[in-house]
This record gives sequence, structure tokens and C-alpha cells, in this order.
Amino acid sequence: MNRKFVTIIGAVLLTMAVASMAFAFGGGNPRKGKFLWRKNCRTCHAPNGSAADLNPADKTQAEWTKIFESGEIPCKSDWTVGDQDVNDIFTYLHDYAKDSPTPAKCS
Repeated sequence: MNRKFVTIIGAVLLTMAVASMAFAFGGGNPRKGKFLWRKNCRTCHAPNGSAADLNPADKTQAEWTKIFESGEIPCKSDWTVGDQDVNDIFTYLHDYAKDSPTPAKCS
């Protein structure tokens, strides 16, 4: 009985840990993120923009996660969006990454 209880508690704790990591980034609104990406990012990250051309499908989901978790986004200081908006942009980029079930076909 005691071993069964410990196993159940361990499974619950493992599930909670995985769920908390999944919600650290993500859970945003990809539709709003697409709008924000086009409004705030595509002006520079377009073929003729001042920064390198960039689309969601240019990176894998893991690469987008690493970029946003590290906070090493070169143009972040120029952003005028809040934390929830950044999360929405991340969700859009992540959900349409090249290894996602529905990679972006165009920006």
C-alpha cells in the first residue's frame, strides 16, 4: 500500500513538472501572435527589410524555444510589446515552425 502511494505521488509530481515547463512559454494565442509578428517584426524581417529575412518555418520548435528562453533576441530592446504579446509571438512561431504539424508556408 505504501509503495503504491509513493508511485502515485511520484507520477503526480512528474506530471506537474512537465506541465509547468510546457506553460513557461506557450499557451499563448497563435492567431494574435501572427498579427503581432506581422505588425512588429515583419517590417524588418522581410526580404527587403533591415534585418535578415525570417519566417516561423526557418527554425524548429526547439530552436524557437531556445531563443525565447535564453532571451537573446537581438532586436528585443526595440520591441514595444508586453510579456503576453511576446508569449503570443512565441506561440505563433513555435506552432508554425518547420518541424511542426503545420509549418508556415509564407509569412
